[in-house]
Amino acid sequence: MRKILPFAAALALTGCMGLPKPDPNQAWIDLHGPEKNALQAQEVDAQVQDDARYFEVEPGSHELTVRYQFTVAPNNIGPQAAPLSRDCQLNIKYGSFNAGERYQLEAGSLGFTPWAKLYDQQRRLVGRAQPAGCQGV
Repeated sequence: MRKILPFAAALALTGCMGLPKPDPNQAWIDLHGPEKNALQAQEVDAQVQDDARYFEVEPGSHELTVRYQFTVAPNNIGPQAAPLSRDCQLNIKYGSFNAGERYQLEAGSLGFTPWAKLYDQQRRLVGRAQPAGCQGV
């Protein structure tokens, strides 16, 4: 167990170091979701992203699509139910991305319903995602 802990810490650190340096002429969107769930960048303006860990967009208006995978707890389903995995897409439109600014897109769920919110650099809520379809896994 003691050997695994340093390896896991090193692996986590290299994952963070693998992100490119943000372009000051672009807006950067970090993705945040609960650790046990998966939040991935999918598309910008219907164009598939090369890297699912973040978005980097030109200033202006854009529609972002994310993939959010989460588990619905049994207490949200029924007394004898098992956890249920969901795989959802969410779309968020924002009209004023600014060059050199960092945004945060945070996701979560309430029962079967996924949600995502976009915050600007000053932590002001600037957008809410719309569900674009879910399926069970």
